[in-house]
Amino acid sequence: MKGGVKNKMEDIIVTTGNDIPGKKITKVFGVVKGSTVRARNIGRDIGAGFKNIIGGEVKTYTEMTKNSREEAFNRMVNEALDLKANAIIGVRFTTSMVMTGASEMLAYGTAVKIS
Repeated sequence: MKGGVKNKMEDIIVTTGNDIPGKKITKVFGVVKGSTVRARNIGRDIGAGFKNIIGGEVKTYTEMTKNSREEAFNRMVNEALDLKANAIIGVRFTTSMVMTGASEMLAYGTAVKIS
């Protein structure tokens, strides 16, 4: 189960668009989502503090955000696959602060059956 995805990514089409050229939506399952909440840690905060002074990319936060996006995305895909959907349309990502130092990454879209 690489990356948390139960089936191969070839089993599902994921797009930010609201349709898939050449395909017909035959069933709408509804909204599917995946989320994860991540908290900062003191080690990252110290490094980020230095970067804040001198400028530049905070690579540890970039990596944490990338991993959060991938985890949320995989959970969304798994929810769609559990419904037997073969596509997810209208995919979006959003973040929100849950508490000081902790944020949620949410991936969501509409699970559909296409032919």
